[in-house]
Amino acid sequence: MEFSSKLLENAVYHMSQLPGIGKRTALRLVLHLLQQPVEQTSDLSRSLLALREEIKFCSNCHNISDVALCQICANPKREQDVVCVVEDIRDVMAIENTGQYIGLYHVLGGKISPMEGIGPQDLTISSLISKVGQNQIKELIFALSSTMEGDTTNFYIYKQLKPYDIKISTIARGISVGDELEYADEVTLGRSILNRIPFEGSLKAT
Repeated sequence: MEFSSKLLENAVYHMSQLPGIGKRTALRLVLHLLQQPVEQTSDLSRSLLALREEIKFCSNCHNISDVALCQICANPKREQDVVCVVEDIRDVMAIENTGQYIGLYHVLGGKISPMEGIGPQDLTISSLISKVGQNQIKELIFALSSTMEGDTTNFYIYKQLKPYDIKISTIARGISVGDELEYADEVTLGRSILNRIPFEGSLKAT
């Protein structure tokens, strides 16, 4: 792709580094920004810069937050001893949209994936086990996507928690095997949370 401007080429290159954005789409987006008022592009730039420089991660659940303790963890009306284990913030948003869950979350920051070089040490598993060890949790709900990586992560955490007296459940398989949690419709996801089953039962089923 030939460019008449190095500035344009540089902007397209960086835009194309975003997931799912090829160079043609990046070019279309950059040209669109050029056609907008300068203020709009400046606002976008400032918001992205502020995101990178000021964003925080909740000290309790590792969710993305503006403050040290996210709004969910700080809400006294939430069930403080029920924790839903998810991959990232997109899954928190998906479950919250169902309106069926009133406990807390624990965001792992990914899934165990040897193919991608992601091991247990790269996730927030150790802090989860620490919370369980402090008797802060009575039930842990696995809500990872029904993929090989998700199942591997669930099983690894389950094995780490064997010494502890804690109820471990997993969302019901209203979510199709191989599906990512964030793409499930709200009704199906809500029912999967409400109809969760003991994790050991899910192992026997497979």
